[in-house]
Amino acid sequence: MLPIINVDLDALLANEAPIILELGAAGKKDGRISIDHLNLPGVDIVANLEEGLSFLPDYSVDAIHSSSFLEHIDNLDLLMQEMWRVLKPTGKKHLFVPHFSNPYHYSDYTHKRFFGLYSFEYFSKSNYGFNRKVPQFYNDNSFVTESIKLVFKSPWKYRNKFRKKFGKLINSSKWLQEYYEENLCYVIPCYGIEVVLRPNKPFLHEIRK
Repeated sequence: MLPIINVDLDALLANEAPIILELGAAGKKDGRISIDHLNLPGVDIVANLEEGLSFLPDYSVDAIHSSSFLEHIDNLDLLMQEMWRVLKPTGKKHLFVPHFSNPYHYSDYTHKRFFGLYSFEYFSKSNYGFNRKVPQFYNDNSFVTESIKLVFKSPWKYRNKFRKKFGKLINSSKWLQEYYEENLCYVIPCYGIEVVLRPNKPFLHEIRK
């Protein structure tokens, strides 16, 4: 599927303004380039993100956002590599994904995968500070993890208040995050995970030396 580009992408890339992507977003967000596989109102680029971001050059993007999107992707390895490629060394990848203990996310038949506390550490060669280590040799292009937050909420008002307070406690230390996922996640399920990643890559002037 060829991308359908509804904006002047060349002009945006030539502009000095930051390039910020919103992946899997059917609705327009101010200041962001919206990319989705459906040609809906507000979508700037219609593309199959399973095939990557070939319509964007290396080192061209300042930030990438996605919320409840990566669980729909089959070829996560490719998309992560593509996001690494297009991000500037100072760029950030902000994401939200469902936690594997959240029962509501099993209701959506379009979900391909679920995520845990360590999922994005497989794409990192840095030490975020967790006690448990995971293999980091699957990918050549790696990220630095800047933050990981477990998100707790409920559609019921009073449960939601409790879960938010519980989440504040759990996120107060990496040790408590790890203890929670190993021992408590099926007692008090986690709604999702917020992660901020930065590409571990040199600046262009360092490559050209």
